[in-house]
Amino acid sequence: MAPVDLSDDVRESDVAIVGMACRFPGAENTERFWQNLRDGTRTTTYFTDEELLAAGVGPRDLADPQYVKAGQILPGIDRFDAGLFRIPRDEAEILDPQQRIFLECALTALEDAGCDPDRHAGPIGVYAGVGLNAYALHRLAQRYRDASEVERYRLMIAVDKDFLATRVSYKLGLRGPSVNVGTACSTSLVAVHLACLALLGGECDAALAGSAHIRFPQDQGYLHQPGMIFSPDGHCRAFDSKAQGTVIGSGVGVVLLKRLTDALAAGDRVHAVIKGSAINNDGALKASYTAPSVQGQASVIADALAVAQCPPQTIGYVEAHGTGTALGDPIEVAALNEAFAAAGPTHSCALGSVKSNVGHLDTAAGMAGLIKTSLMLRHATLVPTLDFEAPNPEIPFAEGPFEVATELCDWPAPDGSPRRAGVSAFGIGGTNAHVVLEEAPPAARRLEDLPTGPELLLVSAATPEAADRATADLSRHLRRHAATPLRDVAATLALGRRTHPHRRFVVAADTRDAAMALAVADPARVPSAEAASPAHGAAFLCTGEPAPEAAALYAHSPAFRAAVDDCLAAAGADGDAVAALSAGDAVSAALAEYATAQLLRAWGVPPAALLATTPSGWRAAGCLAGAFPPATMLDPAATCPPLPAAGLPLWVAGAWAGTSGGTPADAADVDAALDGTGWARLALAPGTSTLLTTLGQAWLAGLAVDWSAFYADRPFLRTSLPTYPFQRERFWYDPAPDPAASGPERTSLRVQLAGRPLVVQVSLLTEYLRDEIGRALGPQPTEDGLPDPTAELFDLNAESLMLIELTAKLSDELSYPVPATGFIDYPTIDSFVENLFEEMRSAGATLDQPA
Repeated sequence: MAPVDLSDDVRESDVAIVGMACRFPGAENTERFWQNLRDGTRTTTYFTDEELLAAGVGPRDLADPQYVKAGQILPGIDRFDAGLFRIPRDEAEILDPQQRIFLECALTALEDAGCDPDRHAGPIGVYAGVGLNAYALHRLAQRYRDASEVERYRLMIAVDKDFLATRVSYKLGLRGPSVNVGTACSTSLVAVHLACLALLGGECDAALAGSAHIRFPQDQGYLHQPGMIFSPDGHCRAFDSKAQGTVIGSGVGVVLLKRLTDALAAGDRVHAVIKGSAINNDGALKASYTAPSVQGQASVIADALAVAQCPPQTIGYVEAHGTGTALGDPIEVAALNEAFAAAGPTHSCALGSVKSNVGHLDTAAGMAGLIKTSLMLRHATLVPTLDFEAPNPEIPFAEGPFEVATELCDWPAPDGSPRRAGVSAFGIGGTNAHVVLEEAPPAARRLEDLPTGPELLLVSAATPEAADRATADLSRHLRRHAATPLRDVAATLALGRRTHPHRRFVVAADTRDAAMALAVADPARVPSAEAASPAHGAAFLCTGEPAPEAAALYAHSPAFRAAVDDCLAAAGADGDAVAALSAGDAVSAALAEYATAQLLRAWGVPPAALLATTPSGWRAAGCLAGAFPPATMLDPAATCPPLPAAGLPLWVAGAWAGTSGGTPADAADVDAALDGTGWARLALAPGTSTLLTTLGQAWLAGLAVDWSAFYADRPFLRTSLPTYPFQRERFWYDPAPDPAASGPERTSLRVQLAGRPLVVQVSLLTEYLRDEIGRALGPQPTEDGLPDPTAELFDLNAESLMLIELTAKLSDELSYPVPATGFIDYPTIDSFVENLFEEMRSAGATLDQPA
């Protein structure tokens, strides 16, 4: 990480937004969202009559002049990368699409921040909420009515919003507080507020905060009713004289938060800073339960400004709730005027509403505003609020400093202070939230920390297709951002990405070189492998050959230099270390190999075995194995002493230790020595590029490289990189047809087995279970696409409730009480079947006769 001098302006209570992810109408990610905001893109979809009829809208509704044929939709809500999160097909189909997309966005936000939960030192919390699960109401209601108690329990866990935060914590391995939040339209910002409190209270060291809302069905319009909140034409005209309501849309947004002091110390990229936040409720200070309140809104804004210690005159922009309703907009501006009364008559503040772009995203509305405002601060740019022509005469603009932003323009910085903004969200029911943001402090990097030289870039994914996509995405990104220091890229990949089985790496001289190498993806330059079964350890190959790059490595690598100096000190050797490394003889080669091995050990790759591949390689190999001290290794007159059988496995080329004779080992010798050991072979070749290649090979083989140790003395700043390329498939539950119309009743399994030889019964039951489990899990990598009967079912992403439900069904099929824990105790199909028949035999039960 890079050392950072903390400014006096950084307070202990400041919270950094270090990661952001979203899926909003017309925007798959924050980059596209920002482009849409800059371009003033309206993302409303207008449906044709044919599309609406196909979606189930009746002719009567289509003929109604109040029916609005528009919506703010989120493409691909039926698709999900279930395999990445180890969710079986049957569970993925019933899981709330809001929770599925939120889970993907949560991972994206972590990766955008360069945060791998497996390596993060402290607990990571989750504060999140979702809207009404209309998917369950429309598609799962009949299944719930027909389900067994176990199946109903599974459905409840899959569809209920109570399980959002804890599911994210479980699937991503997050051990901080995991709290569901539900305050209607203010859910997002309330989640952010609670996450900030948890960070400042020490309950976690990072926190995901966000929300999701999916309107279902998406491919239909809605009925406009005068006096209600829905727009008559699909436009949300916030603050405008023609405003008549909003458009409900679908969207998901997630941010990752850290204490600002921690973020700066870690070299994190900061999108924006949360200076303070507040929440409250209107209580009874309003006309009705669903109505807004001037007092409640003014109070929460004033409280947030006070917590932030930011006077209102320092706020240059407010992202309003801005629903475009006849009642809501005038009340909101009146509340803002009251909260900003101390700003004085000369202050001017821009006002905007993202709902004019993407509609009202309900529980995710505040997150859309927060991400929009963070992007504006990062780019120092104000973006237009759409469809504003003339102010609503009921809005008291003349009584305050606010003016609707209608043009794309630079956001000028106030004299002597950073840009600041407020973001509001007000929920039906009266829970209000306001967050005060400030632009991020500039990243601090000392001139002497600017990295140069080759770097090791790592790419991994859960599938070969995702690995190819990740490689191409990274190459494209580096071509577009060639000025990004390659060290920052390498460190962000190594420390900020979870490692997956399908891996590849490249050692590159600079960013352009890396982009080209990844684009070509020559296996000789970008080696790849599947580390499904990690190597059991590393076998270090000692060649004893001269190492001309060792002296340069000594000059530039503090860790290598320390290893050489320690070795020389242990041997009692005096003199110039550079000269000792540059002598070009067997002793200098041994010293270089010894120091290289110690480097690898410090980086989490100790030797499991040592192999001298040349007659002179015994020096480093024997010393590293503990057979003799460094003094013997560095003695030019020494010959290979007898080597003990105990300790690390140790071979010398051509003969067992005891002689320095023999011939250099060829590939066949090395293969013979290592055959069946499960050890990865690593050559101890000193030199920056060769050492990075060796480390890459260790990682490729599945060894647990300690990247934190590797980068401990290599300063870097985390940088923006492409995030995981999800390989989505369709997971959509289609209600089953009426059983009465599906033909004759099927024959029970017991009837099919009755009177058959035992070997046939075993085979039929095995195939029955493979079919049932395969239907739940989805296609498997076997010849027939069904589960391998010898495979551990939990390794195939089976989950316990699914298997308990299967044992209940099997009990009915066999007319025999199959233990509910059967698959827990015998987790392969073969072992389960074998045990079941043995249990039935012991109980005197048979399948010789139908029940």
